[in-house]
Amino acid sequence: MPVFEYVLKDKSGKDHKGVRDVDSHTTLVTQLRAEGFLIISISELKEKSAFGSRGGGPKKKQGKSGGVAIDDLVIFSRLMATLVGSGISLIQTLDILITQVEKEKFRVTLRKVHSEVQSGAALSESMLKHPKVFPSLFVQMVRAGEKSGSLEEILDRVASYFEKTSNLQKKVKSAMTYPAVVSIMAFLITFGMLAFVIPKFATVFDGLGAKLPAPTLFLINLSNFLARTWWIILPGIAGFIFGMGQLLKIPVLRIKWDAGLLKMFVFGPLLMKVAVSKFARTLSTLVKSGLSILPALEIVSKTAGNLRIEQMVLFVMTSVKKGESISGPLEKQKVFPDMVVRMIAIGEETGELEAMLGKVADFYDAQVDAAVDGLTSIIEPLIIAFLGIVIGGIVVALFLPILTLTQHV
Repeated sequence: MPVFEYVLKDKSGKDHKGVRDVDSHTTLVTQLRAEGFLIISISELKEKSAFGSRGGGPKKKQGKSGGVAIDDLVIFSRLMATLVGSGISLIQTLDILITQVEKEKFRVTLRKVHSEVQSGAALSESMLKHPKVFPSLFVQMVRAGEKSGSLEEILDRVASYFEKTSNLQKKVKSAMTYPAVVSIMAFLITFGMLAFVIPKFATVFDGLGAKLPAPTLFLINLSNFLARTWWIILPGIAGFIFGMGQLLKIPVLRIKWDAGLLKMFVFGPLLMKVAVSKFARTLSTLVKSGLSILPALEIVSKTAGNLRIEQMVLFVMTSVKKGESISGPLEKQKVFPDMVVRMIAIGEETGELEAMLGKVADFYDAQVDAAVDGLTSIIEPLIIAFLGIVIGGIVVALFLPILTLTQHV
């Protein structure tokens, strides 16, 4: 009968090593999982060593360049949950995942995690060393899964969370990208006409020797100014944008800027809905996974994406440490809508905070969908109207002298 050596973790996170003779690898996996252990590695004793046969993982394979995106984490979480749930040991799971991920940066990181786990480190501890690949929320969820012995369930929950977060981000980007691209193109086309095309018409009008109408004179003077100074104006705009980016790195200014974004005309309500949804879903996911409220709030603050929201969550954390509820400090901050604060208060009173936060997140996800559709339907005609007025004004100003000359002939 084959003899297998194994490395396990119990529900408290303590390591266990041992040897057991069973008829097959599958039988041992079934026995260990039934006993509530997380399987780190299993190997037959006839191998050179329990850990030495892999040589640090599979052969290196060329992958795509670029950073690790949220969609990569979704696929990784789903695959890992499936493999762990199938009884495959953690070492073997990481081996397989190294060959499945597409990004080279992700693959290199997984090799390091594989090596550290193989040396006896916990999976969450290994991931914690790579914050650029594995966010704090991901690591804390994996740690909760290791401690509870329900890593498969936690990974499924992580994947679902990141899927919904990714969908939310894509909706917001689609709402912002269209008007931004059209506005930039409209600016460049208008600027190009004024700086390079209209001066040629000015030369023709000068040759006619006729008195030009006021709109035409204004347009020609503007175009002459832009033709002389375009090489200063365009770098100046780029420098202004760069300077604003540097200024917004100052925390005091960034907080005011982020607070202003939440109150901005047209886009402010959308950004607020996104912020509420992200706050509620992140906190709900963490609480449901077994994290206590203070570590969960700390992670929520780091993943807020808005410094004003982060400041608010830190204020809530300070109040909770003093024994207050979550809803009380939220109400004092006056950032989130009253309805959100009241629903959280009801969740705390009934002991259903996690479920209530989930309902808040689902409600505001639907609100984001409606806001994006409404915003797109409003912005499109506004941009078309603006372009019509600008381009139409230029055309009228150019044709006015021709109409004037025709009347005098």
